[in-house]
Amino acid sequence: MKVAVIGAGRVGTAVAVLLERAGHRLVGVSGRGETRGRVSSHLPDVPVLEPAEAAMAAELVVIGTPDDAIEPAVAALAAAGALKPGTWVMHLSGSLGLEALHSARAIGARGLAMHPLQTFPDVGSALQGLQGSSIAVTADDEEGYRFGERLADDLHGVPFRLADELRPLYHAAAVFASNYLVTVSAIAESLFAGAGVPDPTSAMAPLQRASLDHVEQLGPAKALTGPAMRGDAGTIQRNLEALERHAPKLVPTYVALARATLHLAERSGRLSPRSLAAVEDVLAAWT
Repeated sequence: MKVAVIGAGRVGTAVAVLLERAGHRLVGVSGRGETRGRVSSHLPDVPVLEPAEAAMAAELVVIGTPDDAIEPAVAALAAAGALKPGTWVMHLSGSLGLEALHSARAIGARGLAMHPLQTFPDVGSALQGLQGSSIAVTADDEEGYRFGERLADDLHGVPFRLADELRPLYHAAAVFASNYLVTVSAIAESLFAGAGVPDPTSAMAPLQRASLDHVEQLGPAKALTGPAMRGDAGTIQRNLEALERHAPKLVPTYVALARATLHLAERSGRLSPRSLAAVEDVLAAWT
C-alpha cells in the first residue's frame, strides 16, 4: 500500500519505518523542524514533501501531528483536493476520535484512529517500543477494524478495539499510567535528594521496578504496600509533618494520593474499618 506520513515526528517516523519494513511503499513524508534529520537517518529514500503533495499520492495517509493540529491538517488536505474517496486517513492520537477526521470522511475518505499504548522519547525507542505494545484501534465499521488490526500487526503491536466515545477516558488512563508516574518519580527524586540520599534516581529505581513488576504479576490491589494499606496513621502523620517542614507545597499532593491509596486498600479487603478510620482522621486534619 502507498503510504504518506503527515507530521513525521518521533512516532510518525517510527510508524513509517515499520510500515516500510512490512512491505508498504512510503511515497512521502512532511513535517517541520527536525523532520528532515529524522528522515535522513531512518528513511533515506523517502522524499520530504509538502503535505498535500505527499497525501495526493497515497492510499493511506497517516497524520502524526500533535493532537491540536490533527483536525486543521486534515481539513487543509481535504480543501486542497489531496484526499480521494476511499483513501484511508489515520491519526495517531489517543484522546481524539474519528470526529477529528470529519473533513476527510465528508468527501468519502475512510477514517481510522490508532494509538500505541507506549511512551516514545525518541525514534529509536519508538521503533523498539512499538513492538509488542498494545495498540488501540477505532474505526467506523468491521472493515475498518480489520484493516487497522492488520496495520497494527505490521507494526508488531497487539491490537485491541476501542470504542470511539471512550478514547478520552482511555487516554486519561494512559496519562495516569505514564505521565503522572514520571511526575511522581520527579517528586520522589527531589525528596530523596533533600533527605541526603546519594544519586536518588538510581537509588529508587529498584524499588520502582519491583513495584511495577508486582502490579503486572499480582494486579494493583494485591501489589499495594505502604502505610495507607497497613492503616499506619502514625507514619502518615510523620510523613505529612516532614513535608510541611521541608516541602509544604507537596502536602496537598500527598493527601490526595494517600486518599486514593486508602480507597484502593479498602477495596482490596486488606484494611480494617478501624484502621481506615484512623488514617481518614489524619488526612482530614491536613485538608
